[in-house]
Amino acid sequence: MASITVQTQSAQIGPLRPLNILRDLPQVADLIELCFSSTMDDDGQSYLQQMRRASRDNGFLRWAGQVVDSASLPLTGFVWEENGRIIGNASLVPHTFKGKKIALIANVATHPDYRRRGIGRALTERVMASARQKGARELWLHVRDDNPTAIKIYTDLGFAERAKRTTYHSTSAPLPSGTSNGVTVSQPTARDWPLQHAWLERAHPDELRWYARWDWDILGPGLWNWLYRSFVEYDVRQWAATRNGQLLATVSWMFTARGANMLWAAARPDGDASGLRSALEAARRDLAYHHKLTVEYPAGEMVEAIQSAGFSASRTLIWMRATA
Repeated sequence: MASITVQTQSAQIGPLRPLNILRDLPQVADLIELCFSSTMDDDGQSYLQQMRRASRDNGFLRWAGQVVDSASLPLTGFVWEENGRIIGNASLVPHTFKGKKIALIANVATHPDYRRRGIGRALTERVMASARQKGARELWLHVRDDNPTAIKIYTDLGFAERAKRTTYHSTSAPLPSGTSNGVTVSQPTARDWPLQHAWLERAHPDELRWYARWDWDILGPGLWNWLYRSFVEYDVRQWAATRNGQLLATVSWMFTARGANMLWAAARPDGDASGLRSALEAARRDLAYHHKLTVEYPAGEMVEAIQSAGFSASRTLIWMRATA
């Protein structure tokens, strides 16, 4: 891929400096919470808690100072400081996937009292230039679809939309007593796997695999996959919705430290909502002991099925990648 060309005229304007993890983390956490708390999910709240704990852990700070350019954590970036107060932030999170360096720009935040001064744009430009200097071949970020100002800034800086995904969380809505419309739900079979795999690939694009690290082969049939799941202590449960022997949708759940509440949904692309609804309802029923279940799906697809199964849309993120 060709190098990324970035205009950085405004990157040197104002009190913009590199993040200092030895002293900036508490203020950055406060700023992120102020800007994003209204839409922050459980993972986001956990992230803030970890950041604040890390700021009090001298051992962590010493370690972080040595691995800021290699750990897939927000340990490097830039802040905007005025009168000793951090009022702007942009984090740079390095990833390596299949030997390729990828940079995620995250936590781009400006205090509400200081917006419309170009601070967010300047921070983004500077962190882009830093990523380029560190050898990143791709730059990525995500932004809420209801933030047109930020979307325009990122578009002007050379980012283009690559995916648009909605996150749903389960609600306390009552579950129906059984399936309907001739749909039955059971365990998927080996015969279902080719379709299930193809639908998973479609619903969860390969282009974002570097971030999500999904590996659908873990869900597949066969002795080796079963041994692998046993070895790494994956607890996997799956539901397949069928009608007259035809597969309509599947839902999978894997208990891992990273995503204990995540459901992986896949459905026929022809818009038949009854199968996905029934599979999600069965998953909710069997996993009722979980406080909150999460589904992520392409924006605008299967909305009725997901919501009618007792899930409420939390946010829609646009994933953007810098053009070469």
